[in-house]
Amino acid sequence: MGDKPIWEQIGSSFIQHYYQLFDADRTQLGAIYIDASCLTWEGQQFQGKAAIVEKLSSLPFQKIQHSITAQDHQPTPDSCILSMVVGQLKADEDPIMGFHQIFLLKNINDAWVCTNDMFRLALHNFG
Repeated sequence: MGDKPIWEQIGSSFIQHYYQLFDADRTQLGAIYIDASCLTWEGQQFQGKAAIVEKLSSLPFQKIQHSITAQDHQPTPDSCILSMVVGQLKADEDPIMGFHQIFLLKNINDAWVCTNDMFRLALHNFG
């Protein structure tokens, strides 16, 4: 991993940490957000650490497992990191579904936090 640019190392580490927390105990995700963070979950907007954790904690499943297919990371001109994730998830006994998620990471007081998070299931209506 040492030959990858630092933003890829940070982004990859963040992604691994995020999905481990989400799959094990999503109530612990508050540690990666700040009060100014924004979440868009399937088109619904949430702002602030408390609102985001409340939304993620109230999702209607008991067990979830994410599998990351691909992830891409870019540095931004203002020293943030933009990360895009494509993967699959399995919630309870539901069929496996694809998903896309984008994170904007910012270093605040020597800790990387998520200021922006957008999530969509990869569902298509071919009707």
